[in-house]
Amino acid sequence: VQLQASGGGLVQPGGSLRLSCTASEFSLSYYSIGWFRQAPGRERKGISCISSSDDVRVYLDSVKGRFTISRDEQNDTVYLQMNSLKPDDTAVYYCATMEAFCGSSPGRWGQGTLVTVSS
Repeated sequence: VQLQASGGGLVQPGGSLRLSCTASEFSLSYYSIGWFRQAPGRERKGISCISSSDDVRVYLDSVKGRFTISRDEQNDTVYLQMNSLKPDDTAVYYCATMEAFCGSSPGRWGQGTLVTVSS
């Protein structure tokens, strides 16, 4: 596994979590990075993406205003700050390199991290 998503867990509605995406064998700095999630019984869906130069950040409408994607070049990490979490946000979250720009196909995937939003 070359990419790793971490930071998931159980949180109450309205709570926050910060997910991290790291790589073990290459630098994330050369890639646009996407965050995806897959809820039980549903297809995997892209929810956010950040360009390699950090000049483009895109969000799925359902998370816009609640989630923030960012990258830390020094630590070679991409974060997804998730605030005001809702039960509908419950899913396994994955990060992936994008083949080119945000909106292109995902390339390399990592293991996901489970986020459960429940009281």
